[in-house]
Amino acid sequence: MSLITYTDKTVLFISDLHLALERPAITQRFLNFLKTKATEAEALYILGDFFDVWVGDDDFMPPINKIKKQLKQLTASGVKVYLQRGNRDFLLGEKFCRQTGIVLLEDYAIINLFGVKTLLTHGDLLCTDDLAYQAFRKKSHTLAWQQNVLSKPLLLRLLVARWYRFRSFFHKKNKSQQIMDVNLQTVIEVMSQHQVARLIHGHTHRPRVHDFKLGRENGQRFVLAEWTENEASILSWDQQGYEKITFL
Repeated sequence: MSLITYTDKTVLFISDLHLALERPAITQRFLNFLKTKATEAEALYILGDFFDVWVGDDDFMPPINKIKKQLKQLTASGVKVYLQRGNRDFLLGEKFCRQTGIVLLEDYAIINLFGVKTLLTHGDLLCTDDLAYQAFRKKSHTLAWQQNVLSKPLLLRLLVARWYRFRSFFHKKNKSQQIMDVNLQTVIEVMSQHQVARLIHGHTHRPRVHDFKLGRENGQRFVLAEWTENEASILSWDQQGYEKITFL
C-alpha cells in the first residue's frame, strides 16, 4: 500500500472500545459517533481492541450486526475507515472488512499526517516486558493456531472466549503496572526502524502525549484512551494540529 497522505480534512483516531453485549452504553455511543462526528472526517482509524473479544467473522451475536450496518453506511458515504487488530480482536478477518467496507491494516502502518510521517499500531507489541503475553501472542498469531480455533463450533468458541476473559482479568491483577506498559527502548527502536518521529497507539489505557529524545530528534508518542461508560475519547487531527475530543 502506498503512503496515505492527509493535507486537508480531519482525520480521527480511536482505540480500545471493547464493544460487547455487556457494554450497551459504549456501543450506543459508538453508533451515534458514526452518524455524527465521523461523517465530517476524511478518515477514521480504529487502532485495535475494537471488540472486547472476536471469535471469528461468522459471529452474529449482538451488537455485531448493528455495528456492521452503521460502519457500512459510513464507508459508503465516502469516509475511509481503517482498522488494526488488537490483542482482543486479532481473529477479525477479511469477511468482516468486506461486509463493512473498512480496510484492514498490518500491525504497523505509516501515514503522512499533515506533513509528518506517523506510525500507527495497537500497542501490545511495544509491551515487551510482559514476556508471558508476548509468548502467547507469538503462538496465537500463527496460521495453524488460528485455523485450529476457527475450526471449532461457534458456541464453543464463545464459551472459551468468555473463560479466557475471566482468566485474563485475574492475571492482570497480579502483574505490575510497569510490565503492562510499553517499554521505552522498544518504542525508540521501533520508531527508528520505521524512520518516524511520531507514534500513535492504544492498548495501555493510559492516555497521554509523551515527548522524548529519539536520537538527535524529538519524538512524540500519543496514547489513545479507552472508551468507558462515561465518555468516549477521540484524537482529532487537522491542518491546525491535534485535539482531544470527548464524545458523550
